[in-house]
Amino acid sequence: MGRTALVTGGVRGLGKAIALALHEGGHRVAANYLHDEAEARQFHADYGIRVYRWDVSDPAACRAGAARVEAELGPVGILVNNAGITADAMFHKMSEAQWQDVIRTNLGSMFAMTRPLIEGMRARGFGRIVNISSINARKGQLGQCNYCAAKAGILGFTKALALENAACNVTVNAIAPGYCDTPMVAALRPDVLKAISAAIPVGRLGTPADIARVAAFLVDEAAGFITGATIDVNGGQYLA
Repeated sequence: MGRTALVTGGVRGLGKAIALALHEGGHRVAANYLHDEAEARQFHADYGIRVYRWDVSDPAACRAGAARVEAELGPVGILVNNAGITADAMFHKMSEAQWQDVIRTNLGSMFAMTRPLIEGMRARGFGRIVNISSINARKGQLGQCNYCAAKAGILGFTKALALENAACNVTVNAIAPGYCDTPMVAALRPDVLKAISAAIPVGRLGTPADIARVAAFLVDEAAGFITGATIDVNGGQYLA
């Protein structure tokens, strides 16, 4: 049965692949974005998926965006919290803005985006929430104290929210992707990218589709006994 699914950061990279997988699975998908206006227009033209622009770090914008999606597509039963940014720097050189921007967007959005939707999921007796974390939440990474702190916070948020909502048939899980072939990773220096690839036991970067397949499984009704879990999808690079 198709449901309304909202994917944040849903017009590029991992979010795009997840949005497409859910669309292909018969769901009514809303893809959120902020800066990628041209990509969003092209995404909608190519696939017919509705796109919505707002800042996931802004609680008021999230409330308004969620309300608009539900008014146009129906009650949201699936939420994928995927949107995220980086602002890398060694901590002793990191600015307050670099810290706050990443924390607000990557971790603050968990509250801002989930809070407007959770009560409806509880009342309807169904919900699937998937939060996209990172391999670096598990192992840490030089120059990413802000990013690692935010992505690790997502794992604690996932566990607590899962416990609070399990009795309402609302599951909450996290995916911790390894290094995938996305625009964010492609922006790394070639020598860094080569070293990362060499450290992955399966011998390649992940693909957005690798992550999307896991997300599509977790939101399925058949995955109703899985909640509070973190699924590591990293090619064996880090084993928790």
